[in-house]
Amino acid sequence: MNILLIEDDKDLCLALSCRLGQDGHRTDCCHNGREAELYIRQEIYDLILLDCMLPEKDCIHILKSMRAEGNLTPVIILSALGEIDDRVNSLNTGADDYLVKPFAYSELSARITSLFRRRNAFREARLSFGDLSLDPAENRLSCKDKNCSLSQTENELMGLLLRTGEKTANRTVLLHKIWGLDTSVEDSNLDNYIYFLRKRLKTLESGVRILNRRGIGYRLEYHDGLPPSTG
Repeated sequence: MNILLIEDDKDLCLALSCRLGQDGHRTDCCHNGREAELYIRQEIYDLILLDCMLPEKDCIHILKSMRAEGNLTPVIILSALGEIDDRVNSLNTGADDYLVKPFAYSELSARITSLFRRRNAFREARLSFGDLSLDPAENRLSCKDKNCSLSQTENELMGLLLRTGEKTANRTVLLHKIWGLDTSVEDSNLDNYIYFLRKRLKTLESGVRILNRRGIGYRLEYHDGLPPSTG
């Protein structure tokens, strides 16, 4: 999971990011409200952990701004303010959960798990486009009566493309969502995995094609009854 941790206490930020990393999450950190908005607008995160009292812009301003822009990324507020009014105000503004400092890391981890369990309960297990269907939990891509197994990276990339559909998925966003914001992976690695997915589509005899908008990103196109192109 890609997590953005917005916290002005750098020692706490380091401690939390280390624990989150041990749990298998990729974590980016920033320490003030203005910088946070720049990170948030990239829309590459699965979860935002947001300190309530930040320099430059506070959590309420940040929440209002991102929800007004249609950004629905889950947000857990981390706050030293434990009054009912503080909790209610944050939740009414668009936070998904509220955790009062100091807290045990085990509680934060449990809140994260619970939040995504609730969200996933309302999502369809499968993703579809054209004649394709992806089961993300099983890393399995299907077309009519044919199916194939995908690697984890192929599975994540195919899932992002299916969610985007005919809209163009930005190259940078795809790279960051799959390999992390601070990735040292070469840009051409994305093209390699697109090539792998195109071979999968050809093997499945799908009518879905992955189209390249040069320098911008990739999108899907469906032609009923036609095999996908290789370019």
